Amino acid sequence: MSRSVFSATLIGVEACLVAVEVDLVRRLPKTTVVGLPASAVRESTERVRSAIVSSGFDYPKLRVTINLAPADVRKEGTGFDLPIAVGVLSASGQISETASDCLFMGELSLSGTLRPVPGALALAMLARDRGLSKVVVPVGCGAQAAVVPGVTAYEAADLEEVCLYLNGELQLQSSKPVLSVRSVSAPDMAEVRGQEVARRAMEIAAAGGHNLLMIGPPGVGKTMLAARLPGILPEMSFCEALDATRVHSVAGLLARGQSLLAQRPFRAPHHSITAAGLIGNAKLRPGEVSLAHKGVLFLDEVPEFSRQVLELLRAPLESHEVTLSRAVGSVRLPADLMLIAAANPCPCGYFGHPSRPCRCTETDRRRYEGRLSGPLLDRIDLHVQVESLEVDELYSTQKRESSLEIRARVELARDRQRRRNPGLAQSNARLSGPGVRKLAKLEPEASALLREAVDSLSLSGRAHDRVLKVSQTIADLDASPKIRLTHLAEALAYRQRASA
Repeated sequence: MSRSVFSATLIGVEACLVAVEVDLVRRLPKTTVVGLPASAVRESTERVRSAIVSSGFDYPKLRVTINLAPADVRKEGTGFDLPIAVGVLSASGQISETASDCLFMGELSLSGTLRPVPGALALAMLARDRGLSKVVVPVGCGAQAAVVPGVTAYEAADLEEVCLYLNGELQLQSSKPVLSVRSVSAPDMAEVRGQEVARRAMEIAAAGGHNLLMIGPPGVGKTMLAARLPGILPEMSFCEALDATRVHSVAGLLARGQSLLAQRPFRAPHHSITAAGLIGNAKLRPGEVSLAHKGVLFLDEVPEFSRQVLELLRAPLESHEVTLSRAVGSVRLPADLMLIAAANPCPCGYFGHPSRPCRCTETDRRRYEGRLSGPLLDRIDLHVQVESLEVDELYSTQKRESSLEIRARVELARDRQRRRNPGLAQSNARLSGPGVRKLAKLEPEASALLREAVDSLSLSGRAHDRVLKVSQTIADLDASPKIRLTHLAEALAYRQRASA
């Protein structure tokens, strides 16, 4: 007798439907798993055997063949324990049905207890797309799955509860989603003293979704400013929160019982990160670039990162996605992020400091600056020099704008962009080159200055378009229907270091 149970395997941030087919034959007892299983899946037979016996059932003394279809897709992870156990018990007649409208996922301990597995949100989205109405997952994973409309998520503590549910003897508890995505704990911009130019650049970056590079000596507040950027970004919509949460769900980074990310992701990897850690590994799992989807990727001391690793950012910053091609397959991972980078002006950090002498030679400084390639710098819209604080600024008691006040202006600017660019992009930074040239309306003086700047600053075509996007964002913050001369001049000021 054979039975089929639905489950799923993760490929990138997507779930792929897998039919777990179990067949029992009267031959010498042996359990075989076929269908391209990874080592963790092959080992599941031993866990399943002990879990079934510990839960008060009998493991069949027959030839057990388990096929994971489709057979040409590699199956990863420990989440197949539960569907395999359900299939074995159903095929042996110890439970009455396998619920053809349900997906199962969960790791089993030897005692039959269910342990959480990553990707419950992706599993529920797959169930919705395939017309399945229910998912059964371990306790702690249901809140993720319950977020998806049209899918009922049931949580089970152990294998025995699942079997009682399938036999109609127990009603599993359906999970309720937690839909709040408001941020309440982000650091406040009011805590930043001085740095008016950098604060202005942060506001422009937030309003248009632009990339930003801050250069300045140690201790002037570059990291402090970057950490406060999520607090001035617009709150995530439900769709944005769902997209960002799916990546974190697949990576296993969501807290137990958490439904959605409470605020935009802020990822700050150490400069020793590898290419696999930044872009994605050999198992097609997302790296830091994808974990920052719909949020911020902050690279502190960016020249200390490996140049080979930094160059991998060039394609994602243009296309807003990562294409991973490895031996096990090829996937596209989302990477719609803002890049915020911070750097010292030289290896010792004090080149140009008013009171502390620089110990670096000219060769040292050139080598240090050369760690950031021209093509990468060309993809960063705003370049800001962060100066040392004056004593009066450090001890000033003047009230500064809070993150909430700045975010109000940012949200108004984003709203103007959505109304002007319906169906094209949610922010100016995501507009294509032809798109921004078509939509941007420059006053004659601004147009003349832009033509002059292209020649005098040797701006590339990409740099020209990015200057236009930043100018448009500044005009949106100013509630201006056209890009004026002052808007364009400010945008060009943020490109001069990149063009020097």
